[in-house]
Amino acid sequence: MKKLSAFSLCLCASLTLLAQTELPNTQIKDVNSGKKVAFNQTFEKGKVTVVSFWATWCVPCKKEINNVRHKMADWKKEADFNYMTVSIDESRAEGLVRSYAKSQGWDFPYYQDTNSDLKRSLNFQNVPFTIIVDKNGKVAWMHTGYEEGGENELFAKVKELSAM
Repeated sequence: MKKLSAFSLCLCASLTLLAQTELPNTQIKDVNSGKKVAFNQTFEKGKVTVVSFWATWCVPCKKEINNVRHKMADWKKEADFNYMTVSIDESRAEGLVRSYAKSQGWDFPYYQDTNSDLKRSLNFQNVPFTIIVDKNGKVAWMHTGYEEGGENELFAKVKELSAM
């Protein structure tokens, strides 16, 4: 039990250090246009943005994105924010990423980190991985994993950051 507590403390400390960091300019691919764009250039200045990292093979990722998408209209009545996704699938899965997003009716931007360069830049290992970027373009919150209802904690943080 003590080992687990020490591990949790170290994990929280490292996540706190990562929070409020600059966004990397790592290149990602806009799946719709096929063009590469710097990750830090995908954000609207002065607006909070939620970024969900996912993969076509990740069931919890798809569940989280689906739940967020279904609640988005109601959430947007309470907070002004943007939402986007970044797939960590390899480049050969680009067609899968595009067809999945279209089949789900995604009306938000979606990108692909085909060589895991962004994943390395942000130093995360597993998906689902979610970050919230504040109005100043800094990573303000990050979370790995997804459990049903976890999107409510995410939205609470969005509201808090949007009100600032």
